[in-house]
Amino acid sequence: MPSSVMPMSSQGDPAPAAITATGLRKAYGEKTVLDGVDLHIPAGTVFALLGPNGAGKTTAVKILSTLVSADSGQASVAGHDLSRSPQAVQAAIGVTGQFSAVDGLITGEENMLLMADLHHLPKAEGRRVTAELLARFDLLDAAKKPASTYSGGMKRRLDIAMTLVGDPRIIFLDEPTTGLDPRSRHTMWQIIRALVADGVTVFLTTQYLEEADQLADRIAVLNGGHIVAEGTADQLKRQIPGGHIRLRFTDPDTYRTAVATLQVATRDDEALTLQIPSGGSQRELRAILDWLDSTGVEADELTVHTPDLDDVFFALTATTVPAQPKETAR
Repeated sequence: MPSSVMPMSSQGDPAPAAITATGLRKAYGEKTVLDGVDLHIPAGTVFALLGPNGAGKTTAVKILSTLVSADSGQASVAGHDLSRSPQAVQAAIGVTGQFSAVDGLITGEENMLLMADLHHLPKAEGRRVTAELLARFDLLDAAKKPASTYSGGMKRRLDIAMTLVGDPRIIFLDEPTTGLDPRSRHTMWQIIRALVADGVTVFLTTQYLEEADQLADRIAVLNGGHIVAEGTADQLKRQIPGGHIRLRFTDPDTYRTAVATLQVATRDDEALTLQIPSGGSQRELRAILDWLDSTGVEADELTVHTPDLDDVFFALTATTVPAQPKETAR
């Protein structure tokens, strides 16, 4: 899990911001997509933007990557004002959109060399960078094959490799693992973690809540044009009620004694279990354990349940997303 601590520089100061935005607004006709969005994303971190379909996640990416203009508001990317220095922003970033930019009619290597030409790299430098990135993304064996023959995971790896040709320090990944199988998705996660370990800042949009939970240092939920919540995954989970400690007993007599003692607990007489409300923090868990010791209650099994990002997502976007059954398998 990513750390919830603010990234620090080598001098111990907070890491500088890679992306800031204040009051971003964007409307298409009468539909307001972004309505006063503020962002502050430290360098060298993964920031995940969540939201239902149509919430404006891709619009936010397009604005911050200079592909479309905001109607109002200010933003700075890589230290450059978005409206005054769009070319400087473009030179500092890489963008991998929802749909692959790979040309299936040419080989993977040719796709990379084409990108090197677009970045005006000298021929020798372009070939060196291409070879290094193809090796880094485990694509050397397929380098001479048409990209149309690549699997979905290979195309996505090539897509990101092409994004890295210009050595960007900020990368926008707009739903990078959509449609990938679980193994390919985990491979992409490893690639993203490696990028951040090298100091790259990643702005990620995703429909996979587990993906945000696994990768993001901070998460924002976009709904109705507004950021309705922001924080670490753990901070967001603590905003949602429903956390509890579950005590399971095998001996009915012990269970009945616990029921009489722990009157704040919710009981299940068939399963011989009790649930004690808990926010899941370490301090609260320690207090409950001390209380159990003082009452002499000894359960055969103790488990802690805290709301997950599915709970957070549905609670915060309930006005636009109908409740759905949660997946039980992870």
